[in-house]
Amino acid sequence: MRHLIVPLLLLLLAGCAVNPVTGRNELAVMSISPTQEVELGRKTFPQVLQRMGGAYPDAGLEDYINRVGRRLGRVSHRPELRYSFKVVNDSTPNAFALPGGFVAVSRGLLVGLETEAQLAAVLGHEIGHVTARHSVQGMQRGNLLGLGVAILGAATQNSGFGSLARPVGELAAGLVDKRYSREQESESDRLGIDYMVRAGYDPQGSIEVMRYFYRQVDKGRAGGWLEGLFRSHPFSIERMQANRNYVESRYARDRGNPAMRVGREDFLAATAKLRDIQPAYDLYDRARRLEKEGKTRAAIDTYLQAAAKGPDEALILTGLGMAYLRAEQPTTARQHLQRALRLDDGYYLTSLGLGYVELQQGRHQKAVRRLERAMELMPTVQGAFLLAEAHEKLGHRQKAIRLYREVAEADARGKLGQEATRRLRRLGAVR
Repeated sequence: MRHLIVPLLLLLLAGCAVNPVTGRNELAVMSISPTQEVELGRKTFPQVLQRMGGAYPDAGLEDYINRVGRRLGRVSHRPELRYSFKVVNDSTPNAFALPGGFVAVSRGLLVGLETEAQLAAVLGHEIGHVTARHSVQGMQRGNLLGLGVAILGAATQNSGFGSLARPVGELAAGLVDKRYSREQESESDRLGIDYMVRAGYDPQGSIEVMRYFYRQVDKGRAGGWLEGLFRSHPFSIERMQANRNYVESRYARDRGNPAMRVGREDFLAATAKLRDIQPAYDLYDRARRLEKEGKTRAAIDTYLQAAAKGPDEALILTGLGMAYLRAEQPTTARQHLQRALRLDDGYYLTSLGLGYVELQQGRHQKAVRRLERAMELMPTVQGAFLLAEAHEKLGHRQKAIRLYREVAEADARGKLGQEATRRLRRLGAVR
């Protein structure tokens, strides 16, 4: 029966969606309303941030990015959206936009920019993807449709880890990894330039950003860029020249005009900490590469050097703590993870690692608190399994059973899923 119901559902959902930029109807398998679009972005944005290191914990910088971004949003084709901008704590140069006006730019991209106008060019481009509904277009035509339906269908339900967290996580990954077409990139380039000029920014900033991108490719530094920004936003010399031509043909009088905002001093002041701390993150990134190569001792030594240069960087301390945990030194791991948590409790891996240590050392109630926080930030199979075990140790049988069942469902063929099934049998709770 199911193979008849699904096509029927899609047929009933089929219709047309209006593009806010062009005003034209677009064929859609499922027409996603603006309200649904915002709901999808709201649910996926936190998980995207967590997957990339969490939001960078600098309230002043975040306020600055939001001021610039919302200034652009107000003059866009969709000024009614409540745009939200975050700095993601990742050295890989990147920027992305999710449906509904949720935009992020990475720490690694910001350290390479020099002016507020350049930042406006980056954010304006991402806002262009939002206003033209580029992410939504793929979903409406069938790509990622099932995940979107699952999330929207569960939006008003009391959903547990197994029923909602998986589609949210998969959709989050799919939206960020989605490669925009050349046509979509060109459209967003033009829209971004339009928005920055309307907001009073010198369009020269857009040309400078493209030159900066080109230098990374020309100097053979494209490795990290190919993993980040260029993976979803393909770059080419033709695209750079098209941007320049667009500025020269439409905004020649605005380019270099003293009345247009450049904002070098304000940008450099807002991002000064990022540049100061970059040497510490260079070491942190090197330590992560060493870990991937299986060189645990060398990785720990490098993490320690990074922590010495950036003693108040929670992400570095979390990396150090997790490395000690993998080296089976839980007491030392706990010290670094606790310090990271005091600096920033907004990254799931810090709470997950600390929860694991508390569980292994018999502090079960503390483990529950930490693991619940980790699951709140980013639901994972690992977090659900550890939380189930902590509840079992405390005698919370029903809570343990519920979580074990969700793990068994979410990871049916994996080690944790199979172990969860064994524990359900032991608890006499196999259905």
